[in-house]
Amino acid sequence: MKKGETSYVPNKLERKIIEKNRREQMKDLCFKLVSLIPPQHSKKQKKFMSQQDQVGEAVAYIKILGERVEELRRRKVEAAAAAGTKDGGGAAINLGEPNPKLPILEINELGSDHLKVVLISGANKKFMVHQIICIIEEEGAEVISVSISTIGDKIFHTLHAQVKISRVGVDTSRICERIHELVSL
Repeated sequence: MKKGETSYVPNKLERKIIEKNRREQMKDLCFKLVSLIPPQHSKKQKKFMSQQDQVGEAVAYIKILGERVEELRRRKVEAAAAAGTKDGGGAAINLGEPNPKLPILEINELGSDHLKVVLISGANKKFMVHQIICIIEEEGAEVISVSISTIGDKIFHTLHAQVKISRVGVDTSRICERIHELVSL
């Protein structure tokens, strides 16, 4: 050490305070991370799990999401190939050509009490999204989220719904039939 320089060495009390603040910050960050995990993913109630178990659940959930992203990317490439388009990982997808196969409707049951409705229609659609929501709700499910994207002249509608009474369930074939009647007018 050179003459005239002083070094700062925290005393024991300051180190304890710094360590306490670090632990509190880590606890807050872990709480925020665990709060992002949906309740249906956890096997146990979060309040009965140790912090280490909660972080483990978060890691497992992140891995599941990563696998889901990869699966969706694979399905996107397959769908683009089936539609006769190219997707070079950032290259423009030519979805502007008219497609006589539109509208395309797909209904997936996610577990026993969730539905995913995907409808791909042309820009000249003759229905309103609220009509689809009404059909789903009349058939016994509650719409949780709606996502609408436009690529070229195609409109992608994605609706997620939860069955109101899981013992009764919903008839997906009836929903499919009613939505087809609506969009085919």
